[in-house]
Amino acid sequence: MSDDVDKVWVPEQGTSGGAGLLPPENQFCFAIYSAAHAVMRAYRPLLDPLGLTYPQYLVMLALWADGDSTVGGLADRLMLDSSTLTPLLKRLEALGLVDRRRNPANERQLVVSLTQPGRALQEKARAIPEAILCASGRDMADLHRLASEMAKIRDSFAATRQKDPTAEHQDGADDMPGGR
Repeated sequence: MSDDVDKVWVPEQGTSGGAGLLPPENQFCFAIYSAAHAVMRAYRPLLDPLGLTYPQYLVMLALWADGDSTVGGLADRLMLDSSTLTPLLKRLEALGLVDRRRNPANERQLVVSLTQPGRALQEKARAIPEAILCASGRDMADLHRLASEMAKIRDSFAATRQKDPTAEHQDGADDMPGGR
């Protein structure tokens, strides 16, 4: 293991002013944040010729893979709020890449479909995954392993956030046999 890796996640001893605090570069959250920014910078020159932002590209990937989808289905698949997804879809519709229409079976649902130009854009996007793989300096197996690990971390944080913090250790009753 390199010396830089050995230093990550270890609190510095005897720092003044912010004693006990870790510098940003030693924080797990900063590693994820800075890696995400580096990845987005790698995607930008690949997506600009397609006229897409990264979030729009994710929507297109989902539609290319699954075909028609409801807005709710896309929001769930991409882990986006509908308030974030709706403007993305409106922009993709303005670009002529998708159509949004009411579901005849359930008028409350909007169905998103690719247009012909939206389907044709898939061919232009085919080189992006290979370019990202090359830019990563990793092989496909390593990226799949890392993606799997990141998904586990994401799911752990999501599960923690969904817990009701007021239900944990109320007056110590949860620590006692039988609880409340």
